[in-house]
Amino acid sequence: MDKEQLGAGERESALARLSLTVDLGELGGCDLIIEAVVEDLDAKQALFVELEKLVDPESILATNTSALSVTEIAAAVSTPERVVGMHFFNPAPLMPLVEIVRAELSSDDAVATAYAVGESLGKRPIRCHDTPGFVVNRILIPLLNDCVRVLDEARISAEDLDTAMTAGAGWPMGPCTLIDLVGIDVHVHASEALYAKLREPRMASPPRLVAMKNAGLLGRKSGRGFYSYENA
Repeated sequence: MDKEQLGAGERESALARLSLTVDLGELGGCDLIIEAVVEDLDAKQALFVELEKLVDPESILATNTSALSVTEIAAAVSTPERVVGMHFFNPAPLMPLVEIVRAELSSDDAVATAYAVGESLGKRPIRCHDTPGFVVNRILIPLLNDCVRVLDEARISAEDLDTAMTAGAGWPMGPCTLIDLVGIDVHVHASEALYAKLREPRMASPPRLVAMKNAGLLGRKSGRGFYSYENA
């Protein structure tokens, strides 16, 4: 996907519309808050409890979780009907998809508003219900795990596996390149969360990925994963 470049004036105008804060109290007047903290249920629930005390009763609380249950996150607050999932895909500035996730008690208004906000951001939102992995990760994570298992079973290189899937299956990006981009630690965490919910063997991370994560080989962000990245 081609990157659209902003001119200097557009850049300054965009930055002028941003406000930064470390004080949750300053979010009190927001109509929609999107949480994107660490992928830990306790941390997300604790944040939502604090936000519920500070924001207007009509404010929508959205979570960007990729693998946790939106329903379980919403269970921490007394007004779960205003909680929805808004799962943006990495890298968010380039990827158009956002999954609008309806939890068990999400209101129609909250879901509709989140969808409309996604459209207003120039995204391509889709609606789904709160199931493990939602839509894309439910399909993609076991598929990527299968690809990694083929590395050992077929004794193929990462480069050749990527070539096989781009040149033979029409993928825009090979699986090893994609996992490096997402982050091996992120992929392993999501795999573990899906396996814990579904107990399907394909959801479990292959030993190779777990070993890479434990060794700090996390992909692009660490400078080395399946490939090396000099400018990471």
